[in-house]
Amino acid sequence: MDKCVLYDRFCIECGECDRCDLDPSKICDNCMQCVKGNDDYRGILIDEIENPEDSKGNHLH
Repeated sequence: MDKCVLYDRFCIECGECDRCDLDPSKICDNCMQCVKGNDDYRGILIDEIENPEDSKGNHLH
């Protein structure tokens, strides 16, 4: 079972993580409007970086 990316729980497939931050009635389509704009500063919080090469059992030869 996967861990939820928004809450401290296992994923219940609610779909909330797929919603647009600017318009919650819309599914995110990666338009990037949430990070574009005329503000002096915008940021994205990165909790973790995953490297597929570090995954066990996923070695390419």
